[in-house]
Amino acid sequence: MKVLIFNGGPRRKGATAEVLHRIETALKDSGVEVEFFDLGNIEMSHCTGCCSCYRTGVCYLQDDAEILSQKIGEADGIVMGSPTYASNVSGLMKDFIDRGHFVIEQLLTGKPCITVVTGENYGNRSARKVLDNLVLYSGGKLCDRILLKIPFNGISGMEKEVSGKIRKASVRMIRELRGKKKHPVQCIFHSIIYYLGIRPFVMKKGEVYSGVIRKWKERGIL
Repeated sequence: MKVLIFNGGPRRKGATAEVLHRIETALKDSGVEVEFFDLGNIEMSHCTGCCSCYRTGVCYLQDDAEILSQKIGEADGIVMGSPTYASNVSGLMKDFIDRGHFVIEQLLTGKPCITVVTGENYGNRSARKVLDNLVLYSGGKLCDRILLKIPFNGISGMEKEVSGKIRKASVRMIRELRGKKKHPVQCIFHSIIYYLGIRPFVMKKGEVYSGVIRKWKERGIL
């Protein structure tokens, strides 16, 4: 079992990174292979909106974002975290979402996922909604979501609350990696999104979306 963790915060020792590293430790202690990525340390250009990836199946910007997209397709589970800036996810996380082919390729289909959002202001719930919807629209199973109202510089004074949420999220992910948890409501929601929205749209486009259709076939979605 392999889980990828993505830190969307620009600081490697910020609050978001600290929570994610603690999840990393909990998963590793249970025998899960984990690979951790600080998005601020990778080469990742902005999406240009050319949509050529729909036809070719790959982005013409051959940088680290494309490599991560391939790794996600092969992974068993995903953890994504972001601080809250201006009532939204960080710019790094937004670039990652735009470049990741998540929704249109159904990249997270069947994968257990954890979302983590930190921040001091009221906008952290809006940021959490961005990550939660990304998982659900991309076919993932949202096994837990961690929202922490904490300063950007660390979790001092909140050790008990943070540790409890990390423990619960890690246990849930491990259970799902072992196939012991179902999400009927989420499955129904995703089926509606995919079969009534995304799939008819893509199939109608035909050759223009041939790269997407090929990826679906490779992953057994179509």
